[in-house]
Amino acid sequence: MKNILYILLLSTQIFFAQNGFEKGNAFYEKGKYNEAVAAYESVLKDNKYSSELYFNLGNAYYKLNKVAPSIYNYEKALVLNPNDSESINNLKFAQKRTIDEIKVIPKVGFGKLVRDFTGIYHYNTWAWISVGLATAFLLFFIGYYFSQISVSKRIFFFGMFVIIFLILISVSSAIFEKSHFDNEKPAIVFAEITEVKSEPQKAGSAIFVLHEGTKVFVQEALVNWKKVQLTDGTEGWIDSNAIKEVK
Repeated sequence: MKNILYILLLSTQIFFAQNGFEKGNAFYEKGKYNEAVAAYESVLKDNKYSSELYFNLGNAYYKLNKVAPSIYNYEKALVLNPNDSESINNLKFAQKRTIDEIKVIPKVGFGKLVRDFTGIYHYNTWAWISVGLATAFLLFFIGYYFSQISVSKRIFFFGMFVIIFLILISVSSAIFEKSHFDNEKPAIVFAEITEVKSEPQKAGSAIFVLHEGTKVFVQEALVNWKKVQLTDGTEGWIDSNAIKEVK
């Protein structure tokens, strides 16, 4: 009986979540962007989310010329679906509306080479590749064990070593990407204008000023302040209320 009630409750939640999503889409098509935002946000309040929902919400905010919320939701969509070309493209358009022009300092060295390679796939994709390779290893082992031909045995034996090597690479890549994902804490500036200070207090001297929509990376948190880093390597302390973390 409890299981039936749980299933009914879950089905009801999914129905209303889809209903809110569809309502948002209908409002968006009619050009009623404020209503669309409200409908999409109502779905999020029910703890229902998807890359499509964040993407559509970003589009609605973009139509309302709200820079920070649009960028924030595109970034949220990309967290769930990193390779979504539409989110990437729309994010670039939204970023053109920001005031701050922050240079991106490219990383160099061995660390960059590793990141360039592991960044080809999401850590979940690397995990599935590992599973596939493990399955292939099992098949090669079975082939080696039951084969009666020496040439076939050599091929299967050599193949097992190659697959083990590939499994080590894929598992290492998955671990590296997961660590990078967990340690990277992007945030979007929501305040129209805010000062970044040299120390976590109002009396601290202002190093530079940021405007809404700018992307920063949280390095450390202290009471009501957060230490952030820009893509050009510049660091400073910002009021926690001035930014909104993506993850």
